[in-house]
This record gives sequence, structure tokens and C-alpha cells, in this order.
Amino acid sequence: MSNAQIPDKPALEGLEQKWDAAWSAAGTYLFDRDAATAKGRAGVFSVDTPPPTASGSLHIGHVFSYTHTDVKARFERMRGKSVFYPMGWDDNGLPTERRVQNFYGVRCDTSLPYDPDFTPPFHGDAKSLKPADQVPISRRNFIELCEELTLEDEKAFEAVFRQLGLSVDWTQTYRTISDETIRTSQLAFLRNLERGEAYQSMAPTLWDIDFRSAIAQAELEDREQQASYHRIAFHKTDGSGDIHIETTRPELLAACVALVANPDDERYQPYFGTTVRTPIFDVEVPVLAHHLAQQDKGSGIAMICTFGDVTDIIWWRELDLPNRTILGQDGRILPDPPEALTTDAAKGAYAEIAGLTVFSAKKKMVELLDASGELLEVSKPFSHPVKFYEKGDRALEIVSTRQWYLRNGARDEALRDQLIALGRGMDWHPDFMRVRYENWTNGLTGDWLISRQRFFGVPIPVWYPLDENGERIDGEVITADVTTLPVDPTTDAPAGYTEDQRGVPGGFEGEKDIFDTWATSSLTPQLAGGWQRDEELWNLVAPFDLRPQGQDIIRTWLFSTMVRSALEDGRAPWTDAAISGFIVDPDRKKMSKSKGNVVTPADILEAHGTDAVRYWSASSRLGADAAFDPQNPTQVKIGRRLAIKVLNAAKFVLSFPVPEGAEVTHALDAAMLATLDQVVRDATKAFDSYDHARALEVTEAFFWTFCDDYLELVKERAYNQTDAGQASAALALRLALSTLLRLLAPVLAFATEEAWSWFEDGSIHTAAWPEPLEIAGDPAVLAAASAALIGIRRAKTEAKASQKTPVARLVLRADDATIAALRSAEGDLKAVGRIAELELIGGGDALAVDAVELATEEV
Repeated sequence: MSNAQIPDKPALEGLEQKWDAAWSAAGTYLFDRDAATAKGRAGVFSVDTPPPTASGSLHIGHVFSYTHTDVKARFERMRGKSVFYPMGWDDNGLPTERRVQNFYGVRCDTSLPYDPDFTPPFHGDAKSLKPADQVPISRRNFIELCEELTLEDEKAFEAVFRQLGLSVDWTQTYRTISDETIRTSQLAFLRNLERGEAYQSMAPTLWDIDFRSAIAQAELEDREQQASYHRIAFHKTDGSGDIHIETTRPELLAACVALVANPDDERYQPYFGTTVRTPIFDVEVPVLAHHLAQQDKGSGIAMICTFGDVTDIIWWRELDLPNRTILGQDGRILPDPPEALTTDAAKGAYAEIAGLTVFSAKKKMVELLDASGELLEVSKPFSHPVKFYEKGDRALEIVSTRQWYLRNGARDEALRDQLIALGRGMDWHPDFMRVRYENWTNGLTGDWLISRQRFFGVPIPVWYPLDENGERIDGEVITADVTTLPVDPTTDAPAGYTEDQRGVPGGFEGEKDIFDTWATSSLTPQLAGGWQRDEELWNLVAPFDLRPQGQDIIRTWLFSTMVRSALEDGRAPWTDAAISGFIVDPDRKKMSKSKGNVVTPADILEAHGTDAVRYWSASSRLGADAAFDPQNPTQVKIGRRLAIKVLNAAKFVLSFPVPEGAEVTHALDAAMLATLDQVVRDATKAFDSYDHARALEVTEAFFWTFCDDYLELVKERAYNQTDAGQASAALALRLALSTLLRLLAPVLAFATEEAWSWFEDGSIHTAAWPEPLEIAGDPAVLAAASAALIGIRRAKTEAKASQKTPVARLVLRADDATIAALRSAEGDLKAVGRIAELELIGGGDALAVDAVELATEEV
């Protein structure tokens, strides 16, 4: 990159394409392993970049948060660090599968054989298709479509990120479904299993009946749903009357295992330890006490069903109750009744709900209870929070399934305390986000469920031995040999077996489940940093310096990564976490696809230019929400004006040649540079502490003072080759331009690179971060001259004269210190104001123009 010609009319248009190509050709952002090795770990700045989910399109929130990261990376690069700034793509998971279904109009059927010639029925939007109308295809065909579509999405994502000017090293990329990723994820799991941190268990599981998959606690969200309380009579076994309960889920009555009330509730204390019989099904169940029962909810006593909600699971576990699950994985009532239903009447009643959805089963149970006289009352509908999978459309159910879990501190106090301590040992930006991490960690109710009943993801690398009857041998697992990774148990045979032993007595059965996407994404430092693959690289970058991410995934991505690092290395995976706020619409509502208020970045970037959008992003502090109105993006427009001004100011400054041996000798020039020195100190301190908004604020404020005041004050002197102060002005202007461009470079990546190329070789983004010049000067001189210039302009405006109008005489009055400072800039003030006689009078208060006499002819 050698000096470029200054265009006649500098413009922002086309800079993105021009400089992206130049940076790629020059390898500007490549991680230099040799240089990093020479510097050692202290000379490296490593970023655990968020891998965006490659299923759909990027939105303005991505532009917002990824800019925050890029600004910091650019700053550290200019500070002399070897920046390790990779990019990953989060390919696997439920969102990808749903997108493939909706894009191609297909669904996976594991019973079907692979069709090498399959062509999907759609190649675009197939959302309108009902699931029954989607074409069933084999698992392998389905996975191939997932890979095809995610690769296309990744290309589109990279194009947007390049347009955004992210200084990512595009040779350091990874996919969360590649062979190397699968190997790393499987290896980490096998090490967890070997240390006893991973285990399998049959337990109540939050279940999405549409995705047909288990859902982890971290993926839940509450949504308001309509419900009604049904007041039902349970009969005391001693015949002394009834106990009335109120429930929103009468369809689960056959799964009732107990009634529960608060131990302090005097109404029910006489019944603790007794039993009652359920309506309709006539099953004897105990009346128990537990502190989670709410005295002021309904009638104060509740039925415990297996399982209606998360509290049922807690009661079931802590009160050691039986499991009478009646709900299947398809969301329908199971065909066979629980063993506790022994009478013909009970079995007959159950037969009427068997096979029904929960909605239909509820309607039928209400009819049966009403007919028996045991339904006493139905309340008016009310709204209450119900658990949903964050990407699902129907309320979750709870079914009993065998799943894989990873210990996360929920039932391990020592691990929980370690996770809290590691979080406190990190720096959080802003600091209050640490509290959210701690609240999540302390509030966990169960270990991390890491298995999923889906297709496109990392296979769990285990098999199960079969006995002589072809049944799984409980408690026994065959694990993969780490030297064979990656493996797929559905197609690969374990060591010591052959493929013809699959599914036969005395043979084996492969695990069909895959890992939860977070079980792989929790390893992003390992995936990017070469863990167990490139130990030299790993030692250079780990623990990483920065984890940037959104606040909404502290409970998922940040926490899960902390768990994996604590279990594997006993340390935090990063030294700093930078948490971005949300993008909200003009009504302050969070932007989301479900609300239909998402803004995609392409049009905004095209309309206003990348630097303008980067400016808007960098103007917001970490952790703070930012409003965005696509119809009137005020901050974006301000950013565009700044970027254009940078180009024009640079061209203007560069029009003044700097003589050989020039020195800064004029008081006003020294004052400007001394003021700029403090800006450098303040901006550097702000960037160091992850306050990019403050760094931009102080730099921008000075930049406008420089353009509007200082440039105007000295331009006559800088033009005048015969003026003794010309060399001082030209040099000061050039020094200030160089410093200001570098201060703005992390934010205005393209405009500053363009202006830099007009007078310097190489990229501004690998130039040294500016240091204070330490040229002796009094900032008060610039402040006084700027204030005087404003007063002169105002006086002319009030006199209804043009700013070019000559002035015969002008009187400025101020305090003595200000007048003394103004005497150092008197010549420049007279030149800019076209003033023949300038009188400076001390002894006043605030600076003011006491008198102005306009010239009747050219002065």
C-alpha cells in the first residue's frame, strides 16, 4: 500500500470494496504466528468470537455487537499486539434443521434409505407446508441438505461481515459441524466421561413435541398463556369428606401421585400423613407437606402429577414419589394406563383419553369430571407464564427419557463455588453483568442436559452392548477410541465389533442422539485455538483475552464455556467478557423475528455507508440497549457526516506542504497539540477499559474543534509561504491529522484508511497507536481562541453581515488570563475575522465582544 493520489472529490462510496480487497491482498489482518511466538503470550490479544447461527440472515443486532468487538481488536492491533481474531459458524442445532425443513419442504425419516439422486421439492420458502406435506427423506439426505444450506448462509454472512469491515483473520475459521470440530467435541466429552463429569440417566425431561427433542434449562423462556383453574374433589379415604384442589391441568389426573400443601398451612396440617382417593380413577395417594407449596395459590393444596411442570419434578424427587407418566414424546396420552389404575372403571376412563393430545384430553377429562359431579367449578380464564423452548411454538411437556448430562454445579457445591470464583476473577464490561452470571449459576435446578433427539449435529461417541435377547445391558457403555475420532455410532462399529453385529443379540447398538448445540459451542476457545490439535497455538492464545457476546446468552454460551474450561483446565477461558446490549425499535421493544421488527443490515449499509453504521454501533456503551429507527437513523447520519468530514479535512490539511526541518513554534499550534495529547490519553484509557463509546466521544469532540476552529484560525497562516509561522502551522496540521486518523481508525475503518493512503505507506490499521507528542503548549490558548472565534462569528451574524465581511475594529473583553492567552493567537484571530484592529481588554468576566465596526471597504 503506497501513497495514493488524492481524489478531486473524496467520497465514501466504493471504499468498502476497495479496501476489503486491499486488506485481503496484503494480509493486513492475518495472525502472524512467528511474530506472536517471538512476543510470547503477553504480546497476543485473542478473541473468542461469537459464531453466528448459520440459519437465515444476519440482523442489525449482529452489526451492532460485532462492531464493538472489532473496534477493540483494531485498537489492540495498533497497540502492537498480535491479534488472533477468528470467525466461526454455528451450523448445527434445531434452528438449522427447521430452516432446512422450511426451505426445501422436507423432513427427516430415519427409517428411509439414502437416495443419492434425491432432489428437494422446493428451493426457497416452503414455510406454508404442513409437516404432513413435507417430503420424508433419509437422515443422510437430510444432513446433506443441512450442510448445503449452511454453506450458502455462511458465504452470505461473510460477505456482510466483510462489508462491515470486521478485521477478522478469514484463514482462521471453523464450523461447528466439521470433522475437526466433531473430533474436538467428542474428545472433550470422552474426557468428561472418564472423569465422571458426564453421565446418563432416566429422568423427567423438558420436551418439545414439535422438535421431538429434550430441551435444557438454559434454552427455556416463559410465555404468557391462557388457562383456567378447575376445582376438583379428592375423597378422604376415611370417608369424612373431600379435599378440594385447583388445577390448570385436569388431563394429568391419571398421573397424580400425591397432594401437597405448605407445612405452615394450618388448614391442611391435620391431613399430612393421611391419604385421599383421586376422582374418576380412584387411586389412593398421600397428602404431604413441602415448603414450595403456595398457601395463597388456588385452594392452597395442589396435586403432584408426573409431570405437569418443573415444580412437580422437584416434589417428585424430594418426596421420593412414584413415576406414573402418561404423556408420550409425541405429546399424546400413552395407550397403556399406569399400573396404579386397577379397576375396570379407571381403565375405562383412561381408555377415553388414550391417544389424545393434551388439549383434547383436557376437554374429555372435564366432561368426565363434570358427569361424575367431582368437577366443582371452572374459573374464568387468566394469563400465566408457561415454559417454552426459546425457538419453539408450543408449550413444553415433561416426559421421562434417558439422556446424557454434564455436571454444572447444580448438585455439586464445590463446582458451583469454583464457577462463581472464576467469574469473579474475570473483568466484566460492564461489571453488573457478572451478577447475572452468578444469579444463573446459583439458581440452577439440574445438571446440564447435553443430548438431543435430532439429526444434524455432533454424534455422541458411544455404543451400547446388547444381551442374548438383543436388549441393552443397563449401565454399560462402549466408548470410542480417541484415536478413531471423529466417529458416527449410527454408521461406525466400535472397536472389537464388526458391522454385522449391529442390532443383533450379543452385538451392539449405536447411540442415535447428538449433542446439544451448546455442548459444541461451549468449546469455541478450543475449536478456534487448536486445543489437542495445535498445542503451540493453544498456548499462544489461551486463556483468551476477550469473550464478546450478547447479554441474553450469558446463561447459555458464556456459562457453558465456563463449565467446560473449569472441568478441563480449572481456569476461566478468558480474562475479560464484553457484553453488548440489545437493539430495540423506536418503541423500545427488543428486536426479534417473532415480533416482526427485525432490521437486516444490507440496506442500511448500502444507503449510508459502513463507517456511518460502525459509528452508530460504537456510540453505544457495552451493556446499554440502543434504539434503531430505520426510517430516521439519526446516529447513522451523524456518523456519515463525520466520515465525509474526515476525508475533506484530510484533503485540506494535506494541501499545506510541510517544509524540511519544520518545527512547531507558534503558541496556538502548540496549544492545539497539547490539547490533542490529552485526547490521546483519554481515548487510550477508554479503549483500554473497553469504553469505546467514551473514546469515540472525546476524539470526535476534539475533531470538530480542530475542523471548525483551529483549521479556520490557522489556514491563512498555513497558506502564506512568507509568514514565519507557516511551517509551524503546516507541521501542526499534519501531526494532528496523523493522530486523529489513528484515533478514529478503530471506528471509521474505511474513511481513515483512505485518507491515510494519501500521505503514508502501509495500512493505518497496522500503524502504531498514537502517543502524546509532549510538545510544550498551553491548552488555554486554543480554548480562548476558539471561544473568541465563536464570538466574532456571532457578532457578524448579529450585524447581519457575511462572515467574509472585513472588520475595521473589534473589541474583545474577558478575564486577564483569557486575554493573555488570546494575545498568543492575536494574528490568527485577525486573519480569520478579517479584522484590521483587534483590541483585547482584560478585567472582564466571560469573554464577550464589546464592540464591532464593520469596514466600509476592503481592509
